[in-house]
Amino acid sequence: MIFKSYILEKNTNLINKNIFLFYGENEGLKQEFKKKLKEDHKNKEIIKLFQEDILKNKDILINEILNKSLFEEKKVFFIDQANDKILQILEEIENYIQEEIIFLFSDILEKKSKLRIYFEKSKNYGVTACYQDNEISIKTIISDKLKSFQNITPEIINYIIQNTGLDRMKINNEITKIESCFDNKEMNIKKLESLLNIKNNDDFSKLKDEALKGNKIKTNRLLADTVFEVENNIYYLNSINQTINRLNQIEDLKKNDINIESIIMSLKPPVFWKDKPILIEQTKKWNKNKLQKALDKTFKVELAIKTNTTIKKDLLIKNLIIELCSSANDSLAS
Repeated sequence: MIFKSYILEKNTNLINKNIFLFYGENEGLKQEFKKKLKEDHKNKEIIKLFQEDILKNKDILINEILNKSLFEEKKVFFIDQANDKILQILEEIENYIQEEIIFLFSDILEKKSKLRIYFEKSKNYGVTACYQDNEISIKTIISDKLKSFQNITPEIINYIIQNTGLDRMKINNEITKIESCFDNKEMNIKKLESLLNIKNNDDFSKLKDEALKGNKIKTNRLLADTVFEVENNIYYLNSINQTINRLNQIEDLKKNDINIESIIMSLKPPVFWKDKPILIEQTKKWNKNKLQKALDKTFKVELAIKTNTTIKKDLLIKNLIIELCSSANDSLAS
């Protein structure tokens, strides 16, 4: 039986099935469901398992279900990384389930997935899809989570999105920071900028984007103006890798669609509207071969940062930016 995720987000107590599946690419939403479900069942025994362990020895799950005691709390199972391989075991244990509850969490399950089909058609099982958020839903989420705060403006919401993208997990982390910092519940944009390091992150984001567009003049100017903070080195590398991986996604999708705008619209997680024209420009400079070389370079820099304690890490990042800008201008035939 299918349950709509937006309804369960408001009230997980509406789940009335003993075996329930959450699937999809939205890791942040699945983490929220886990947190709420653990709170709903806090007076029960929580048992965490991975599908891989159950497949190696299904008795792990079966014995936990069968071994009941009058004095034990009721059991709630959380099974991660579930896919079609676990379906047969679920069918075997279904008749043994009485008061036990099993929550399964999966990544993307295609329409032809046996596990997904079984849960959607079964009257005894429940399933909800955790699809990626879009810009509208993310803005609504931020507004709802910060509704007790004063002075929440569209500008502040955009600031938070600018710092996190349309990633619910990152947004939840940033909102936790905000809640712990703004005790008086009164939002201050300057304090927010400092807390989320928005100014420096935004400066680096612009620098990275111009480098990957191959714009040497703007890259050199931004390189001189950008403040590199030691504690943010891994953030800088992750930001570069994230864009390179996006460009790789686009290259893969070009095989089936030559319309670059429709390809970008189909990307998951979604691209923030301000980033779309930037990404379109970058696609003109990169192909699969060049992107792989770029990833190799970032990997080497990350390795050096993590293993070499004496090297100037900000210099490594700056040199990487210069190399990427140069590579962007190399022939696509290279």
